[in-house]
Amino acid sequence: MYSANQQTVLDFYEAALNQKDFDRARPLLGPSYTQHNPLIADGISGFAAFLRDIRTRFPDLRAEVKRLFEDGDYVIAHTHGVRVPGQPGTAIVDIFRLEDGKIVEHWDVMQPMPAEAANANGVF
Repeated sequence: MYSANQQTVLDFYEAALNQKDFDRARPLLGPSYTQHNPLIADGISGFAAFLRDIRTRFPDLRAEVKRLFEDGDYVIAHTHGVRVPGQPGTAIVDIFRLEDGKIVEHWDVMQPMPAEAANANGVF
């Protein structure tokens, strides 16, 4: 059902964000990792520090992938992230670039889930 690159991204979400397990997530990353989120340090060491931080600050954080799109070496995920259970969370679009089946670059945009909306379509 999923391509190899899409499965890598899904496995990454589970290992990194849902389990907060750097050792499980690391094999899914390439030899280098370029981070475009300005709040997270660049590189694999920056990613490791990010995981340590969320494991401490948001141990129950969960990311639920709602849809995946693929364009060549890019996988785009539309995701619902919830830092603390019971909170509305954040709608996120993550863009991953892969090389040789490994994640080597990441961008994201985030939108807090609104309390009210001008339409009934929902963000997902």
